[in-house]
Amino acid sequence: MSSSHQAIELPVITDPAKFDTRSGSWLERVIFNHRPLMLVICAVVTLFLGWQATKLPVNASFEKMIPSSHPYIKNYFASRQSLRGMGNAIRISVENTRGDIYDREYLLALQKINDKVYLMPGVDRAWMRGLWTTSLRWTEITEEGYRGGPVMPDRWDGSPESMRQLQTNIARAGIIGNFVADNLKSTMIVVPLVEKNPETGEQLDYAEFSRRLESEVRSFDGPHVKVHIVGFAKLVGDLIDGLYDVMKYFALSVLIAAACVYTYTRCLRSTLLLVGSAMLGVVWLLGLLHLLGYVLDPYSILVPFLIFAIGLSHGAQKMNGIMQDVGRGTHKYVAARYTFRRLFLAGLTALLTNIVGFAVLVIIDIPAIRDMAITTSVGVTVLIFTKLVLIPVLLSYTGVNAAAARRSVRMEQAVPSGLAGMVRRGLIALCQRRYATVAILGAVALAAVAMVVRRDIQIGDLNPGAPELRADSRYNRDNAFITANYALSTDQFVVVIKTPPTECFGYDNLVESDRLGAALRQLDGVQTTLSLADGIRRGTSGLFEGNPKWQALSRNTTNRSQAFAIFQGDRPELADRTCAYTPLVAYLKDHKAATLTRVVDAVEQFAAQHNGPRREFQLAAGNAGIEAVTNIVVKKSFWTMHFVLYGAVILLCFVTFRSWRATVVAVIPLMLTSVMCEALMVWLNIGIKVAVLPVIAVGVGVGVDYALYLLSVQLSLQRQGATLAEAYARSLDFTGKIVGLVGVTMAAGVITWVWSPIKFQADMGILLTFMFLWNMIGALILIPALSRFLLCTRADKGGKPVAHAAAGLPVAAAKR
Repeated sequence: MSSSHQAIELPVITDPAKFDTRSGSWLERVIFNHRPLMLVICAVVTLFLGWQATKLPVNASFEKMIPSSHPYIKNYFASRQSLRGMGNAIRISVENTRGDIYDREYLLALQKINDKVYLMPGVDRAWMRGLWTTSLRWTEITEEGYRGGPVMPDRWDGSPESMRQLQTNIARAGIIGNFVADNLKSTMIVVPLVEKNPETGEQLDYAEFSRRLESEVRSFDGPHVKVHIVGFAKLVGDLIDGLYDVMKYFALSVLIAAACVYTYTRCLRSTLLLVGSAMLGVVWLLGLLHLLGYVLDPYSILVPFLIFAIGLSHGAQKMNGIMQDVGRGTHKYVAARYTFRRLFLAGLTALLTNIVGFAVLVIIDIPAIRDMAITTSVGVTVLIFTKLVLIPVLLSYTGVNAAAARRSVRMEQAVPSGLAGMVRRGLIALCQRRYATVAILGAVALAAVAMVVRRDIQIGDLNPGAPELRADSRYNRDNAFITANYALSTDQFVVVIKTPPTECFGYDNLVESDRLGAALRQLDGVQTTLSLADGIRRGTSGLFEGNPKWQALSRNTTNRSQAFAIFQGDRPELADRTCAYTPLVAYLKDHKAATLTRVVDAVEQFAAQHNGPRREFQLAAGNAGIEAVTNIVVKKSFWTMHFVLYGAVILLCFVTFRSWRATVVAVIPLMLTSVMCEALMVWLNIGIKVAVLPVIAVGVGVGVDYALYLLSVQLSLQRQGATLAEAYARSLDFTGKIVGLVGVTMAAGVITWVWSPIKFQADMGILLTFMFLWNMIGALILIPALSRFLLCTRADKGGKPVAHAAAGLPVAAAKR
């Protein structure tokens, strides 16, 4: 509720000695009768949490970005140790820009890169594969049987003979298109990673790992050698590097917010105090995050800004109240207590609504989102003290500029002229039936168009590469190079075939695996598949001198057992040593949402028909498989989140207003904004991903504040006998300006993110700007229009009119 709403109801006291310090609630007395103690406590807490904030690490976790409790991800975790090459990995392609790979200088550079990567912490060395690792092997079928060895000759010295031997081994190994580019101008090093150091138990530091890749591997870039790196670890490293640029935009947002507030108040000291206390809330939050064991990751960078923006909006209400009391002659200490008395409960309700709005994100089965929900709720809880308590206490000492305070009172009491007056008159006119009808029909038309457009909204990635980064980023250029030059893509969808130990090469199991591979190869977006059945078929042929007639799945158990032993030595990442888990790898053209959905549907349908007591087709592993499961969870959570989020907001609004009609008036603008935001996502080609879900919750959680401030004043005045037009006019005069200030300030702050090097941050900036502005506009327009049909009182049917809103007198004061 606005501070102006009851400004005249409280006496103007110019001498604080005449103020009864025993008045007010017990909480007010505890706070303001012990102001020095409050400031000391605040200073101690700030120093301690500020020190903790300096130690907050910036990192990410592969496991926290995936829905760890989903049955498909549990399958992945169960088989992860057996198939360690099928999870979190990076791929390094080393290109020879002046010729092919059969070049001595190039191969020596490749060897140095291989050795550098091999020694990096976090690398699963046993499963690392490339030309210079002994695990990448060739096999040959001769009259005597199988012969094989490492692809790189044991005594390679760069001589023409050793080059010919290498060329022969590469052809024997059949790795062209996978580990060797189709044009023979680059080779691939596949580097699986371990999430935690097995010796120390420490989490893999993705930022440090990415920096080492740049300094120790990318440093080989030169006129003749070029390095291309892709994978989750490199993507996260690039995102973390981009965070430092995002922090610059955060600083710019603070400056813009300060400029907006100062333009409105024309009081430098209160503006600096307001912005400083908003930053204080961020410092407290960051310190608490470190104490609670959290880290700051690329997806939670939104949280500090939200805490700053929410704190600024609530602080602006406190500052506005004190300015108007001081402008009427009240002493700054008394004005601070008056403001606390009027606004604490309304502000607490709004902050609790924000907390609930963010807390509902914990229902999403992705640890990173749950952490974000918890940290944001903690941050908003911090604001209960830093905004509702600390700002009034600080302003009771500093006060506000007297000229700015008098100006604030004059602005409130004067009837706006010019454009502001036209807007005000137009909004008040919406309280009339005909204009209200037009506004509601316009909203219905917008909602209808948005509903039609949003039908095309998709879950997951809509573009190749990493949509989190710009299309022209180094990572996406590297990804485009690998996609263009290698027949088998880096997007691997893995189906794990679980059997009893030693039965993975049973005839029936191999036949069903082969059938699944054949079915997947018929799908649009699948390049090819590779499974144990393919290896057994090739190995069986080798047992019979390579006779193509034996390129089949033999019913002879001995033949299959021998072929399995050969295949296991040749491709260890595709054959579990216990013969209990074997992967079927589908190489996809891309990881777009539609491609992943087709593959998941096909595998689920096949598994439902062919699973048995001794054979189970399990989803999902591989980077594409894990992303497919994430999309499934995001799709399910999208609607669940909306249901719970709006349910919580509706409940809190009902408790606040004690009127279902007022609750409907408050919630409908939020729903319209949500639908229009989803239509905007379709137009901007933004899919619903992990990073987008918090934006939707933010738009609803923050947007409801506008309705709380506007409707609280309007309903209070209506209950005292004012007509709807009079009540809404005073609501505009008392809180409408602050609502406009908050909406514009928050939008102006996030719009700077559009220039961020991180694409999803730029997308968040666009969506948040839209939601902040449209929530404000929707509330100002639809609240009076909907109120005309839902919240009219007897006064609107011929009741006694009250004083004109321009006089600035609340109804209660007018009656007295």
